Amino acid sequence: MNLDKSYSPQNFEDDIYKWWTQNGFFTPKIDKSKKPFTIVIPPPNITGQLHIGHALDNAMQDCIIRYQRMKGVPALWVPGTDHASIATEVKIVEKLKKQGIDKNNIGREEFLSTHGSGKKNWTREAFTLDEARSKSVRHAFKTLYDQGYIYQGDRITNWCPVCKTALSDAEVEHQEKSSHFWHFKYLSADKKTEITFATTRPETMLGDTAVAVNPEDKRYKKLIGRTVLVPFVNREIPIIADDYVDKNFGTGAVKITPAHDPNDFEVGARHSLPVIRVMNDDGTMNQIAGSLFENLDRFEARKKIIAEMEKLGQFVKTVDHTHSVGECYRCSTVIEPIVSRQWFVKMKPLAVAAIEKVKNGEIKFVHKRFEKIYFNWMENIKDWCISRQLWWGHRIPVWYCDCGKQICAEEKPLKCPHCSGTSLRQDEDVLDTWFSSALWPFSTLGWPDKTADMDYFFPTNLLVTSYDIIFFWVARMIFSSLHFTGKPPFSEVLIHGLVRDSQGRKMSKSLNNGVDPLEFIEKYGADTLRFSLLNGVALDNDIRFSADKVENTRNFMNKIWNASRFVLMNLEGKKLTDIFSAQLSVADKWILSKVNTVAKEAEKAFAKHELGTAAGSLYDFMWNEFCDWYVEFSKPVLYGTDEKARTVTLSVLNFVLQAVLKMLHPFIPFITEAVYRELPDAQKTIMLAAYPQFDKRLKFTKEEKQLEQIKEIIKLIRNARTEMNVPISKRINITLRPSESGKSVKDGILYIQKLANVGQIDFAKENQVFDGVVSLVCGAAEVFIPLGELVDKEAETARLNKELEVTESEIKRAQDRLDNKGFTDKAPPELVKKEKEKLDALIEIRKKLVGRIAQLQE
Repeated sequence: MNLDKSYSPQNFEDDIYKWWTQNGFFTPKIDKSKKPFTIVIPPPNITGQLHIGHALDNAMQDCIIRYQRMKGVPALWVPGTDHASIATEVKIVEKLKKQGIDKNNIGREEFLSTHGSGKKNWTREAFTLDEARSKSVRHAFKTLYDQGYIYQGDRITNWCPVCKTALSDAEVEHQEKSSHFWHFKYLSADKKTEITFATTRPETMLGDTAVAVNPEDKRYKKLIGRTVLVPFVNREIPIIADDYVDKNFGTGAVKITPAHDPNDFEVGARHSLPVIRVMNDDGTMNQIAGSLFENLDRFEARKKIIAEMEKLGQFVKTVDHTHSVGECYRCSTVIEPIVSRQWFVKMKPLAVAAIEKVKNGEIKFVHKRFEKIYFNWMENIKDWCISRQLWWGHRIPVWYCDCGKQICAEEKPLKCPHCSGTSLRQDEDVLDTWFSSALWPFSTLGWPDKTADMDYFFPTNLLVTSYDIIFFWVARMIFSSLHFTGKPPFSEVLIHGLVRDSQGRKMSKSLNNGVDPLEFIEKYGADTLRFSLLNGVALDNDIRFSADKVENTRNFMNKIWNASRFVLMNLEGKKLTDIFSAQLSVADKWILSKVNTVAKEAEKAFAKHELGTAAGSLYDFMWNEFCDWYVEFSKPVLYGTDEKARTVTLSVLNFVLQAVLKMLHPFIPFITEAVYRELPDAQKTIMLAAYPQFDKRLKFTKEEKQLEQIKEIIKLIRNARTEMNVPISKRINITLRPSESGKSVKDGILYIQKLANVGQIDFAKENQVFDGVVSLVCGAAEVFIPLGELVDKEAETARLNKELEVTESEIKRAQDRLDNKGFTDKAPPELVKKEKEKLDALIEIRKKLVGRIAQLQE
């Protein structure tokens, strides 16, 4: 046996992983006679900032893939990384800044060369910026461009003044913040007309091109058509009527700034208003804002405008106001809605099929309630702004010629197809990161080329991700796949919750409560972290991460390791027998029946992707039934003189340990491999071993019940010893009086003697009365222990009275339930029957307790 004395994952996890990789165990082979199972990993950012959410997400996927592989399915899990345009560019800029370098001084090519894609570790590993994915991106862009889905226009977008790029609506996080409504008034040139409005962004006043009122608002009907002046820039603007204005909100008058507000942009388009932008890309005021405010930061300009309006006598009042403020999802800077020239994808026609495929069940969300998030976004979708003002990313494959024409091409054109000119300039912008990620399920398999992988492994089976990127990524993959391949990208979307800290808070930099999974892996091992995340995880809920849970899971690994060492030490040099033809003991049949049931439960849970349920069942079986009970039941046989019985018990130990290791392998792959390879009849690797299935031959209902009764008696005696401070080393003699249902406990005398340290066991004669004993009662039997002077009569009476009190309470609860017609009329007959049986058993226990108390009093 090669297992160390203590569980030290650092000594074997890396070596096992290298061995798996070197032997190609991860690589599936195309077998047209079998249906494959494919998952493409949600690619983590190349920035390498892993968090505990990545650990959960990948543990779930790896668990499912390993399970499918053990079922004999060609299982492909495609790994990879995302180039993360904004996040990576920020990192590179920060790195260069520390070296005293400005990116604009070194140029685009040198800037891009400062960050590579990293080393490939797997045969099918992909990177969203590698050549294969770049090819797919260019092909997708040109296809949409040629079909008229992609267009360029001056539109309001979400602008980040720090990242200096446009953002899609999905990349803006909204926070409720306390602010103000500042009320100002505009006056006409002759001071005869005035109108009061309220705004949360006074700095945008400098770009106002109208004031709007509701056409039905009687207060302002006479003012419609008149003009007022915008102070500081002396711009004369009209008062217009538009249904957009809510006459019951604020003053009923709204300043219109088409260049700095999406709603105002729409109003401006309806009324042919000029679009005047008064801010630079970095959030400072530009020349159009006037000499008083030029070059001021937008928030500094806000303060100055308020002060200057007061000086003019056109400030009215300030009202406290709480509203939703958009922030950049990467740097948390307040975004600025601003007009700029960008590239867009027309989304409404692309969304139709994507909505229908989920509605008709071709794509299923687990659980179904998450479909609401999907439908809400897709049914209210806006055109997708896909251009970003960055260098790191897929450069837009559009070139401009001096003749004024655009050329969209997958490869750089040598000359203009319109005028044959060779002076061509490529568009400076890059594509939104999610554009390439939207192609991920099929670009990773070789699309747009016709590849064997694409033919066999696509569509994929399952996507595993958290609910917070349903609109970021899931929706975009669905409509992209349907449009480009005609097929759904996957048949199921498994949505899990977010991993929060122990207090239930979302992990963030500001709270400094983030968890680096690599630190926990280094300290506890990958298996321990994986199982602590997967055990008990409910797909509907967020998960609270706790270092204590990781520590407790480490104890579970120790339990597995120590039990495995015990079995392996006893197996060394021993011959085994076929358990299906062996003469099995009660304990043998009990553990075989139990492991058989767990196999059925695990299979059922995996079918529903309920990994937490499967992990919980396996945990309970391994810790309780196998380690705490069967290993102990085996010791009297292993240390006895019956060689035939020893061979059978060793064979059962080997069979059960091997079965539970296989079932645990998807959850904790390293420790299960380390132990499995030491078993006498193991295959080359547990990764390719068949996953255990329910076997009718191993269902022993009678023996299961029988041994549970024996366990009940053992626990009863152990508890009594503890309560009365009787040392475990002191052997005691007992007398049993089995109940009608517990007559078969006689077959478990050896187990009771060894596990409860009992000497002689007698069986009570009918109506036999006992004096000077402690009486214990359970459903299987009465247990009488003659502890002589060790027992305090009054203390024992008090103990029995307390037990009687609890029993009376349980009888009342059961009786009340059976007296409730709402329960007996509506509950399933089996449940009502079970409740009656429970009441009868409690009444029998009460009878025995009352009798024993009476005996003590006599």
